Amino acid sequence: MTTLARRLGPFDATMIVMGGIIGSGIFINPYVVARQVHSSALILGAWIAGGAIALLGAFVYAELAARRPEAGGQYAYLRDAYHPGVAFLYGWVLLLVIQSGGMAAVAVTFARYTSELAGVGINEVILASITLAVLTIINILGVRSGSNTQTALMLLKLAAIAMLIVCGATFVPRSHLALTPLGDGEHDLLLRFGAAMTPVMFAYGGWQTASFISAELKRPKRDLVIGLLAGVIGVIAVYVGVNIVCLRALGPDGLAATTTPASTVMRNLLGARGAQWIAVGIAISTLGFLSQSMLTAPRVYYAMAKDGLFFRAVGEVHPVTRVPVVAIILQGAAAIVIAISGKYEQILSYVVAMDFVFFGLTGAALFVFRKRDTAAAEFKAPGHPITTALFTIACWVVVAATIARSPLQSAVGFAILAAGLPAYLLWRKRSA
Repeated sequence: MTTLARRLGPFDATMIVMGGIIGSGIFINPYVVARQVHSSALILGAWIAGGAIALLGAFVYAELAARRPEAGGQYAYLRDAYHPGVAFLYGWVLLLVIQSGGMAAVAVTFARYTSELAGVGINEVILASITLAVLTIINILGVRSGSNTQTALMLLKLAAIAMLIVCGATFVPRSHLALTPLGDGEHDLLLRFGAAMTPVMFAYGGWQTASFISAELKRPKRDLVIGLLAGVIGVIAVYVGVNIVCLRALGPDGLAATTTPASTVMRNLLGARGAQWIAVGIAISTLGFLSQSMLTAPRVYYAMAKDGLFFRAVGEVHPVTRVPVVAIILQGAAAIVIAISGKYEQILSYVVAMDFVFFGLTGAALFVFRKRDTAAAEFKAPGHPITTALFTIACWVVVAATIARSPLQSAVGFAILAAGLPAYLLWRKRSA
């Protein structure tokens, strides 16, 4: 029986972690945070706090990776800690909501930037579908082919962000960044800071997808730990750096006044050419996120099929390329269908609640494994159980805040989740 090939190392894992987190959001989301809190200290505080929570999550996932270095990563953690049904529901919403909807939205964003830069009037949906199809083919050719493409795009993405940071640090004539004592003394400051954390946490999400390719790392117990920690720390540095530059160039009020902060900064500093350069960087960033998603997510559907909870063909590995070809095609097709349907914006409104429900469950899974497994893991989460509890609680707080702010969208998301229960029972019966 053909199995997945272990061809990736710690550098590949690091690039996959960073590629799963950094999309187009960091070029845009700073203004959303600035509209909630109105001082440089609070804005930077939100991004630093989000980074700290992400790092706590990386600690948890790193230990889980050392304990369960299996294909599907988070799917395997949920299955072994709780029940195969919980893991199935995660794969269910990953395919129908979290991954495919996000990929469709990002693909259309890439198409929009690309068509504007090229000055070609091609239909955005058609270009998005072609892009997804090309990435599907690249990943069908092998995990090394997919990883090399992802690494190249990640390095180009970092180059674009470095350009923004260097220009903002060098050419700003007068800095608007002032870390003065907080003058934001309104009674609802805590609530607004909590609201600011939602887009921050969304921007930091994605490191968990690197766990999906555990079975294709040469030394998963070591390589994924290095990738998670180095990748998340690198992203924190990038995100805080971008926000410092935006605040230096625009100040809190100027940042809140624009919906395209990165483009505004570059246009103010270097004119129309600067805005065009950063638009290229945003297009590359969105393409890199798509590449990472196409590389990682199909491994969850592969693991589901291997457990007898999905179509058998999805669990088959090609004898030459050593990748789950049908699973990759399934992911590409699902994203293309959603892009063509135009429903990705509605689906994105369900993503945050669904994603953080399973983040919280995964954080709690470490308590289960620590109690159940007597053998020591090669990596232990620093500060456990306090750090693990903080991460888990933060996830549930995000879920609660999302439900309170968007009850209807959250209800639809949970309805899709509940619809997975009869599907699981059907697959379990069929498998038996």
